[in-house]
Amino acid sequence: MNKNNNKNRSIYYDEIGFSFQFSQKMILNDYKLAIISRETSILGRKEVLNGRAKFGIFGDGKEIPQLAMAKVFKNGDFRSGYYRDQTFMMAIGVLTVKNFFSQLYAHSDLEAEPVSSGRMMPSHFGTRLLNKDGSWINIINKKNSSADISSTAAQMPRLLGLAQASKIYKNLNILKKTHKKFSNNGNEVAFGTIGNASISEGLFWETVNAASVLQIPIILSIWDDEYGISVSNKYQFSKKNISDILSGFQRNNKENGIEIFRVNGSNYIDLIKTYIQADKIAREEHVPVIIHITDLTQPQGHSTSSSHERYKSKKRLEWEKNNDGIKKFKEWILNFRFKTDQLHNNNIKDILNKIDFEAKEYVHHEQKMAWIDFQNPIKKIKNEAITFLQKIQLTYPYKTKIKTYVQKLQNKNLYTKKSIFSIVRRSLYLIYEEDTYQKNCLIKWLKKKYKIEQDNYSSHLYSISEQSRLTSTEVFPIYKENIKNKVDGRIVLRENFDKLLELYPDLLIFGEDVGKIGDVNQGLEGLQKKYGEIRIFDTGIRESTIVGQGIGLAMRGLRPIVEIQYIDYLLYALQIMSDDLACLQYRTKGGQKSPVIIRTRGHRLEGIWHSGSPMGGIINYLRGLLVLVPRNMVKAAGFYNNLLDRDDPALVIECLNGYRIKEKLPENLGYFKTPIGIVEITRKGKDITIVTYGSTWRIVHEAAEKLFKIKNIELEIIDLQSLLPFDIKKDIKKSLKKTNRLVIIDEDVPGGASAYILQKILEEQNGYYYLDSPPVTITAKEHRPPYGSDGDYFSKPSVENIIEKILQIMQFN
Repeated sequence: MNKNNNKNRSIYYDEIGFSFQFSQKMILNDYKLAIISRETSILGRKEVLNGRAKFGIFGDGKEIPQLAMAKVFKNGDFRSGYYRDQTFMMAIGVLTVKNFFSQLYAHSDLEAEPVSSGRMMPSHFGTRLLNKDGSWINIINKKNSSADISSTAAQMPRLLGLAQASKIYKNLNILKKTHKKFSNNGNEVAFGTIGNASISEGLFWETVNAASVLQIPIILSIWDDEYGISVSNKYQFSKKNISDILSGFQRNNKENGIEIFRVNGSNYIDLIKTYIQADKIAREEHVPVIIHITDLTQPQGHSTSSSHERYKSKKRLEWEKNNDGIKKFKEWILNFRFKTDQLHNNNIKDILNKIDFEAKEYVHHEQKMAWIDFQNPIKKIKNEAITFLQKIQLTYPYKTKIKTYVQKLQNKNLYTKKSIFSIVRRSLYLIYEEDTYQKNCLIKWLKKKYKIEQDNYSSHLYSISEQSRLTSTEVFPIYKENIKNKVDGRIVLRENFDKLLELYPDLLIFGEDVGKIGDVNQGLEGLQKKYGEIRIFDTGIRESTIVGQGIGLAMRGLRPIVEIQYIDYLLYALQIMSDDLACLQYRTKGGQKSPVIIRTRGHRLEGIWHSGSPMGGIINYLRGLLVLVPRNMVKAAGFYNNLLDRDDPALVIECLNGYRIKEKLPENLGYFKTPIGIVEITRKGKDITIVTYGSTWRIVHEAAEKLFKIKNIELEIIDLQSLLPFDIKKDIKKSLKKTNRLVIIDEDVPGGASAYILQKILEEQNGYYYLDSPPVTITAKEHRPPYGSDGDYFSKPSVENIIEKILQIMQFN
């Protein structure tokens, strides 16, 4: 026991079984931060209700356990959390009160709102992982948080990858020198947080099960306030105690599993003790830990959308009032015997009251400054608009409505850009047919300002770094002269993956049946044995968390290729891909990225659940990903080679019936590259432009051969190769200038991907102006294909379907 308490003002608690140094300064600072956070929540709600902000959701009631969690969160660690974690984010020093209110107001300045530049809803937290040019910063020297999402429990899948990265860095020696900015020998812990009701979601159970199997350093906190929105726990779980439900995962002497703690959310000492124990287990043993925090409150209810008085009983409301965590913490401090003469117990009440007052004043000051900073650029735009419209008013005095618009702009309660731009644009409607200097000046100003705001709210859907897709160039495969022997398409993939694993030591490939048997089509045959189970490994049947693993691993500097066995199974993971991965760079305005590559296969197999082509849904849900549709395995391999030099996330859909089709084996494996966003004209013709992709390409070519023999019809066949991005050189329009006819052939349902393709060609490329006849789509039926070759033939485009439709277009019928 250290006897120098009076000198260093420290209190040691040896009687409770753990070593931790408390100080009066730390305790009072924690109390002050708890009060600041609570006042932020209270004032934040008021700002929503008075109309200054659109929506509010806050972390009141969760302050004390988050203070405890912050004490074991170290540099290099990651959080994957939940929109109640404001106290924790403040405690680790990555969120200020001013930042919080800037996000509440949706301030589009990154300096003011560094999480998302006003793009994410309030209380959605994160830290910057990238430099302004899109390159990685040194994340090992800072405390990190992945960017939050609203979807309940959707923060869980990426938690797996964030934690598994530590295990990989710990065991993969080859990365210890090359990836120092991402890990310190795998000593990092991934901290997850989730609300009690969200554990009803399947994503929670899928993640907990996978974490138990993987044995990775996770500390998952469950904030349990006994409600999920307005629904109490008794409707959420089969048992009252969440810990009891999870007990089957508890590790024992015979089997691996997870460690589970349960602790009262207002017990400051027990919370710190629990987190220290959890940190030791997770960080040193790489065992996942769940901490069930009970007896929490939610003083202001779920959000500003409703009042908790509507669904909580008077008894419950009274209990929450009496058992509020900050109230209990204050009572503990008042009863605590500080073991120094530096702080006398008889004046502690005055000190705490002073903290209460100063914290409230501080929060109000920071809110005021955030509001002023938010309003200043808007006021500048407004004043400029007023000046322009006043000149317009003088030029057109008979347009009395313009005076009304000027008066609206002068309203001091006008504090949105939307209102200003709307008024200016409506003013221009009034003088639409006029042509004056003042009008042209206003239009020029409007265009300039609108371009700035478009960047504020629409930039960074894709990477802007030097590694981005925009730098993609084609490197052609090289073949031996006079090559005669061809190999199965799967061999092309296998040999290419072999080379990529040699070239990229941080490349990982995993999924169902990927490891031991080398995937269901043997595209990875023998590679686990060659490169080891750390780099190529099997997973359970759990698509959402397979993708989540990839997201987390890629966020920590690794290069995962995750496999979803069939494109139909992608639907399990579509929500994670859409809500998390696809919008990650956008919602952080270039602050975070996850260049994960998702590998799957589809098209032309038989059976309702193994032959779908849900491309319309994929390309519309996954804006922000590259969606690549190679027609053969050389093209697919070229995409993988290209993507590993890029940093956008991507989905590669291999042709399911292409693994046994013979292809030439390139000599420059790992180096040739299929260009992204560039179409390929694979057959030149003058009569009709045919646009297609994937497996359907082979059917189209067969039909083209027959049509030429039948009627000398020359089809120009264009293989799209990628759907996102789409034909960035606008080569399809160039083809239409020659043929003046367009047919789109697609395996998706009518109006699926074909509608997207039509919009791109007819509207964005202005292809409509070059057509002499209506464009035609040949698609699958509205239902999924039934089982058997006959079912496939009568439900998807066939050679005969294509021939007959082309003959009809050419009026030979």
